[in-house]
Amino acid sequence: QVQLAESGGGLVQPGGSLRLSCAASGFIFSRSVMSWYRQAPGKERELVASITSGCMRITYVDSVKDRFTISRDNGKNMVYLQMNSLKPEDTAVYYCYANVGSTWGQGTQVTVSS
Repeated sequence: QVQLAESGGGLVQPGGSLRLSCAASGFIFSRSVMSWYRQAPGKERELVASITSGCMRITYVDSVKDRFTISRDNGKNMVYLQMNSLKPEDTAVYYCYANVGSTWGQGTQVTVSS
């Protein structure tokens, strides 16, 4: 059974940092493109960042470029999202996504507020 479990969300002040983690199981992680999405209240879910299996291609939505970094550890079946210089508009539920099985995690809340 393909499973994804996010962690690391929370409340942070503007300008702060958070690191999200996603633990994957039930599939050959190293073969899957992994992505982070987010959904703010009243808005559609949007792709934040994605990383191919061999880290050969990494993409970001324009609004997070130079602030967020996606990475993965194929030996640990983990994908990460390092978020720096956070802004109130980054507030959302963040989801991990694996293209294998089109699987979503349960989401983790990130709130940026003073």
